[in-house]
Amino acid sequence: MKKLVSNIRYYFERNGFYVSSRLADRLGMRVKSVRLFFIYVSFATLGVGFAIYLTLAFWLKLKDLIYTKRTSVFDL
Repeated sequence: MKKLVSNIRYYFERNGFYVSSRLADRLGMRVKSVRLFFIYVSFATLGVGFAIYLTLAFWLKLKDLIYTKRTSVFDL
């Protein structure tokens, strides 16, 4: 079992982690630039999703404050 896990790990290290290097070679760029680009894009997309979440939460809270149903005149 340990040998199987080791073989799978070796396969992914050999083939899967070579993506940045191959892409950089194909584009004629440095590997460091490609890796930094992926890091910045991942932070940017995480930030955009979080900002959308906060905006929707704010709108829902605002909607609840404005459109509350009152049962009588004395609830004002």
